[in-house]
Amino acid sequence: MGFHRGFHQMQEGRRRGFGFGFPPPGHGYGHGRGGGRGRGGGRGRRPNVRVAVLALLTERPMHGYEMIQELDSRTGGAWRPSPGSIYPTLQLLEDEGLIAGSTESGGGRRRFGLTEAGQAEAAAAAEQPPWAEFAQDTINSWHDIREAGFQAMNALRQVMMTGTDDQRERAAQVLDETRRKLYAILAESE
Repeated sequence: MGFHRGFHQMQEGRRRGFGFGFPPPGHGYGHGRGGGRGRGGGRGRRPNVRVAVLALLTERPMHGYEMIQELDSRTGGAWRPSPGSIYPTLQLLEDEGLIAGSTESGGGRRRFGLTEAGQAEAAAAAEQPPWAEFAQDTINSWHDIREAGFQAMNALRQVMMTGTDDQRERAAQVLDETRRKLYAILAESE
């Protein structure tokens, strides 16, 4: 991918609300840690979306986007499930009769709540919700990395907007070197 094309894709990601311009965890680059694993600290299994949805709904009815925001918030950004995992899960749970959705007046969003049949499974899910797997140090680490990435994107934006052609070319070289170094970290044996 060329530098300018990649830069524009990162900018598009920012306009769509994905943090500092990169795809959200679980989207896009998907190599090694964090690429959809949702745990940031290892190559373990993904958190269970079904269990997370049920556990959240023990607290109050929510719509899908609200669930995504809650999970992102509760894990400090370490796990932000995609709409492509939340909405099919909601449909499945509704088909199973564990939750019921109703459309909000005016907003058009569907808010989901537990049915009587879903209460027992949801209560069990809430005893050990998936977001509890994220240790505070993992959450702090993700926050620090996101902040560093945000600051790097701000610096890159300044170079792109006000730098000379030579400065932009040097910035592209720094980014390429940084990308290689990040993949080298993943290649290290644990």
